Amino acid sequence: LLLLCPMLSVPAWAQEKLKPGLWEMRMKSDALKNMPKIPPEQVAQMRKMGIEVPQIQDGSMVTRACITKEMAESAQPPGTEMKEMGCQSKNAQRSGGSYSVDIVCNSATMKGEGQAKGTFSGSESFTSTYDFKGTMHGQPVNQHSEQSGKWVAADCGTVKPANGAAPGK
Repeated sequence: LLLLCPMLSVPAWAQEKLKPGLWEMRMKSDALKNMPKIPPEQVAQMRKMGIEVPQIQDGSMVTRACITKEMAESAQPPGTEMKEMGCQSKNAQRSGGSYSVDIVCNSATMKGEGQAKGTFSGSESFTSTYDFKGTMHGQPVNQHSEQSGKWVAADCGTVKPANGAAPGK
């Protein structure tokens, strides 16, 4: 269910604008507690095949994401529509550097409600939380996650631009 809590979900939408460039994103989630550890040799093999494998450090998933200038200036919270899962954002509110948005899902795949809330600390860092309760593929889901992001560099290097989905909110 990590796809439900995009690391880039709503931070760009707050009053502050994200600084374009390379970002380090961290996510702590209930779902990570049950994730099996992948052996290092398997991770290396997956990376050789071009598969992005996030690092797990101190109980958090750590990824890098590239935020383009267009994404940083977007008025739409990226990743909150999740239309392919039958989800959309509602009741979006912002005040200064803080924001909240409700996520409502109603499809054969996913049903339920969630909320994302976050705060900016300038244009180079943010923190947010995401809570969702409902069903996915008929199975009950009750998820809480905490995300944070910090700007690393203006040049994204080999990291491709994020598309609003989980890399990585």
